[in-house]
Amino acid sequence: MPKGLTILPSLALALVLALPVAAETKAEADTVVARVNGEEITLGHMIIARASLPQQYQQLPDNVLFDGILDQLVQQTLLKQQQTGETPKQVVLSLENEERSLLAGETIEEIMAAATTDEAIQSAYDAQYADGFGGEEYNASHILVPSEDEAKAVKELLDNGADFAATAKEKSTGPSGPNGGALGWFGAGAMVPEFEQAVVALTAGQISDPVQTQFGWHVIILNEKRKSEAPALDEVRDELAGRIQQDAIDARLAELTKDSEIEKPDLNGIEPGVLRQLELVQE
Repeated sequence: MPKGLTILPSLALALVLALPVAAETKAEADTVVARVNGEEITLGHMIIARASLPQQYQQLPDNVLFDGILDQLVQQTLLKQQQTGETPKQVVLSLENEERSLLAGETIEEIMAAATTDEAIQSAYDAQYADGFGGEEYNASHILVPSEDEAKAVKELLDNGADFAATAKEKSTGPSGPNGGALGWFGAGAMVPEFEQAVVALTAGQISDPVQTQFGWHVIILNEKRKSEAPALDEVRDELAGRIQQDAIDARLAELTKDSEIEKPDLNGIEPGVLRQLELVQE
């Protein structure tokens, strides 16, 4: 093979290496990812669009989402550009509502971040569980019957000395009946409100008057009451943080309301049903 030809591969490689390498695009919010008739779509637009997707769509692979979101934004821009006149009233109002909501959300995030310190959470924990205990726990039994008359009859039997467990086994229609009506230990929120209120009002050994719930009529005996053991801080951290955040938001809103001038003109003649009249904003 002629000697001159043998250097061509090396020369080609040298030329390739000498070519300028395209600069890597830096990912920034203002990085342009598409132009549609001169109108720019940025990486920031795409990031916000992804964050707004329902959770199930956010689980899709990144490459699928990237292409899909970009295509959607391009198509939306093409369609948007067909509106060449004045922006429709409902769009203007929607944008104002969206801006109001998003900026309010930013303020809420700032309030919550400032309020939810480790010190505040520890202080709230210490205040709630200073004695080392949580809320009250109750051990109760009940007899469930379909009607008030039957419940009154059961209560009369018990007042006259009938054994509660034996009566429950005989009379109760609830699933705990065969077990003497025993419900075991439970805390606040475990029972329907009417039942819980009746239990809380009892002293140990006391039998309630008939109590109606969605399940029927109950006659209840409180067997025993105790304080539950205080949970570890980490177990209730989120609950305490949520309460602290809500209190901080409420306090800030109360302060802003007090210090601001809020006017509500007399709307005599306007009925609440006006909110259904979409035609008022369709100009």
